[in-house]
Order: sequence, then structure tokens, then C-alpha cells
Amino acid sequence: MIFKLFRRTPRDNTIACLYGTIVAQARLPAFYQIYGVPDTVNGRLEMIMLHTVLFLRRLESEAVPIRALGQGLFDQFCRDMDDSMCEMGVSDLAVPRNMRRIGEAFYGRQAAYRVALEAPDDEPLAAALNRNVFADPEQVLLCARSTRIGQ
Repeated sequence: MIFKLFRRTPRDNTIACLYGTIVAQARLPAFYQIYGVPDTVNGRLEMIMLHTVLFLRRLESEAVPIRALGQGLFDQFCRDMDDSMCEMGVSDLAVPRNMRRIGEAFYGRQAAYRVALEAPDDEPLAAALNRNVFADPEQVLLCARSTRIGQ
């Protein structure tokens, strides 16, 4: 009876698959080789956050049962970040502080990207991407246009 608590449900499998797809998309070499996103831990984190924010934004227009996947997806993101920090050797005492920073960064970027995507032109999105993602500002407008097309 207690083992039911530890079994994966079809919903868990769906969330794991969706999050895996988001991470795979965020790690596409084109972002790092063509668009100039820094191929660093922070650069990859920024790309995962950007793709997660875009996906969550897309879920907002769906029916309630589909939108409910958003919380599970965010929880999976947090578990992945926690696991990644442990793999990188961050001490157990520092993980909560770093997780709080990642959570604050995520919500801040979500708010910034939401406002930028609702703007009529690409400049606010380019500014948000420049602030958060890029090492090479010349690539910002090109990626901003690509991001807007994909919504």
C-alpha cells in the first residue's frame, strides 16, 4: 500500500518528457555557435529558463487540465537545478540559498519576458535577452525576432 506513494504516474512521465524536450531544445548547438549564447553553466541555465518561460506562457492559453502541467513542469525544473548543483559539488548548506536565487531569477525573467513579448515591437525583447542571455549584443535582435516568431 505505501508503495503507491512512490510510483510514477502517467502525469509524471508527461512532465518528465516535456521538461526533457525543453532542456534538449535549450542545449541545441545553434544557440551557442550561431547566436552567440555563452556556452557556460550560466548561459545554459539562461537558455533553460528562457525555454521554460516560453513553454509556460504557451500553456496559459490551454484548457485548465493542460495548464495544470505548468506547476509540475516548474517543480521538475527546480528538482533538476537542485540535482545539478549537487553534481557540481555545491555544498548541502549552500544549495537552498542558490535555489532561492534561481527561483528569484526565474520569476524575474518570466515577468520581463512576458512584458517584452506583449510589446508591439522587438526592442523590449531584445533588451531582455541582452540583459539575461547574450555575450554578443549583435546577435540579440536576430534572436529576439526568432523568439517572437516561435510564440
